[in-house]
Amino acid sequence: MKILVTGAAGFIGYHLVESLLKDDHEIIGIDNFNSYYDVNLKRARIDNIQSKKFSLFEIDLVDQKSLTSLFKKNNFDVVVNLAAQAGVRYSLTNPEKYIESNIIGFTNILEACRHNEIANLVYASSSSVYGMNFDVPFDEDHSVDHPISLYAATKRSNELMAHTYSHLFGLPTTGLRFFTVYGPWGRPDMALFLFTKAILDGEPIQVFNDGKMIRDFTYIDDIVSGIKGAILNPSKSNKGDILKLKSSSSSAPYRIFNLGNNKPVTLESFINAIEASTGKKAIKEYLPMQPGDVQKTFANIDKAGESLGFIPSTSIEEGIKKFVNWYIEYYER
Repeated sequence: MKILVTGAAGFIGYHLVESLLKDDHEIIGIDNFNSYYDVNLKRARIDNIQSKKFSLFEIDLVDQKSLTSLFKKNNFDVVVNLAAQAGVRYSLTNPEKYIESNIIGFTNILEACRHNEIANLVYASSSSVYGMNFDVPFDEDHSVDHPISLYAATKRSNELMAHTYSHLFGLPTTGLRFFTVYGPWGRPDMALFLFTKAILDGEPIQVFNDGKMIRDFTYIDDIVSGIKGAILNPSKSNKGDILKLKSSSSSAPYRIFNLGNNKPVTLESFINAIEASTGKKAIKEYLPMQPGDVQKTFANIDKAGESLGFIPSTSIEEGIKKFVNWYIEYYER
């Protein structure tokens, strides 16, 4: 297939592109290489891709003209939208970045898919949409009407926007709610990256909510397998795996799936695994809960298992070890 991957220089985008190329698909990637985190890391990911079946264009999703031109020149079979302004805490101080990328940018993707009759749009949502939901494990049918960060609000908006286009224009869409993705080539603003660097440097780590946070950490290879499942199994109308909106008989080609490990661990256990992989003890600075954070995430993945063949298999110990090994090699520690 010919597949467009937006955010191709990002953490998840890079791993997805690598995996799809191994399956002999033709991949067009776009990325705007913004400075939210180290651009050199993004460039290094792209430089690591060695395939004649991969092309990269430096395009911002808000640039509707360039996006429209790219779609007209290519007959994409599938579009995977991973480009977004990430980060919960960053959204507290830079809200406009989230509106530009996650709302305006996603609108442009939807319009391009609609006018070019794309047969399958897969897009990234987030576990953060569950917000103040305390009913665990999180199920796709649970209420997601109380997000507690602008980032989460934009991701929930994407889901609603996708349903609108599925309903009005028959655009097949599949939203994937990612649960705390980690692994080699990960984002420097994520806990695993920050903790590993600090522990190796002998510096203190900030442990929020006194270490009582619980997260459904999901290894990157497992996430990629779920995305590929959505690529190979597009949403179709009148199928039983389509998420039905409450108080609605909608049968639009629209689906939402959780992609998590289904085995949440405490932050303390997470840190213990990093200590075991680095061979060093962490210096912990305990702090209260941060605004926008949730105390616990836990994915019900039954629907993704049934419809996408999603079966996560990487333990937290194995995944962290792979990340630490990559970090030490990449940064020559």
